[in-house]
Amino acid sequence: MTLLTCAVCGTTLDSDADEQSAMLALAWVASHERGRDLRFCPQCARDNLRAIEAKLDTDYFSNH
Repeated sequence: MTLLTCAVCGTTLDSDADEQSAMLALAWVASHERGRDLRFCPQCARDNLRAIEAKLDTDYFSNH
């Protein structure tokens, strides 16, 4: 089981549940910050795209 959890909103997705979930998992964003691997759901990724591209830590955009 591969459970993705959004680092901002806490949304979860079991990408192994079925074919549709596996396809939805492709829209999630992966990041590596301070030694941690993080995932962001599509909505949080869209909402914080500039911060993600600027390589700002999640702490910056999850509190704004």
